[in-house]
Amino acid sequence: MTSELTDQQISNALQGISVPPQPQIMVDLQMEQLMPDPDPKVIARLISQDPGLSGSLLKVVNSPFFGLANRISSIQQAVSLLGVSRVVNIVNAQSIRGELTDENIVNLNRFWDSAQDVAMTCMTLAKRIGCVEPDEAYALGLFHNCGIPLMLSRFPYYIEVMEESYAQDQVRLVDVENDRMNTNHAVIGYYTAKSWLLPRHLCDAIASHHNTEQVFLSPLGNDPVQKNLLAILKMAEHICQAYRVLGNHPVDHEWNTVGSAILEYVGLSEYDFENLEANCQEMTATGGNYYQG
Repeated sequence: MTSELTDQQISNALQGISVPPQPQIMVDLQMEQLMPDPDPKVIARLISQDPGLSGSLLKVVNSPFFGLANRISSIQQAVSLLGVSRVVNIVNAQSIRGELTDENIVNLNRFWDSAQDVAMTCMTLAKRIGCVEPDEAYALGLFHNCGIPLMLSRFPYYIEVMEESYAQDQVRLVDVENDRMNTNHAVIGYYTAKSWLLPRHLCDAIASHHNTEQVFLSPLGNDPVQKNLLAILKMAEHICQAYRVLGNHPVDHEWNTVGSAILEYVGLSEYDFENLEANCQEMTATGGNYYQG
């Protein structure tokens, strides 16, 4: 990864901010905690829908205290290893990290909706195509834009910049952010995921998720792990229309540039992809049960 900020600048950017949890998720978790016998599967399913809570949980379970041989990205595994009581403590700690303003809650609804839809679609695509573990695909979909709420908390005008970014053709989305704010949500997301102790390849994918031309159209893009992850993510973003939900724009310029190369890479025809797209959108519309622990 090519860092566009110094370590000190990153430290300053991240100081005192965390990805805020979605209010309704906190309510649902609190209701489950009050049950005589809280269900770990229900708790895992709820936490898995929220990037901030998921990140906090994975940071704890991947810490040296547990001494895991390999870092994990599965929320179900994390809940099983930590136990309900410890998970409840982590959730409660996250819930008191500051209140959101009404305006930020409205703006972040786009982020929360997109993160959940993209995560579920990533997992579905991974199961169909088979090049990425479904849990890892879900985690990448959930966390890939975790820098967005952090940027919004630092830059009140960030939503305007994000919409401007999606409207641009011939430039990367992050280039507009770099020009306006001297940083971007992919860089901030990378360091946030790193601080959560997510597996390195997921952190790298978060850093590169708007660098798709280099990954798929350049001879430099020869890392199969990254290409597999980003192929799934880019297909999911296009299916979930992130360009509309986040960017408020009718055209997916990024997909128009690299979509054909991605489909060729994963061995899908346009017809195959259109069928996948229709199936995933139908599942999203009907509230299909994507999450499986």
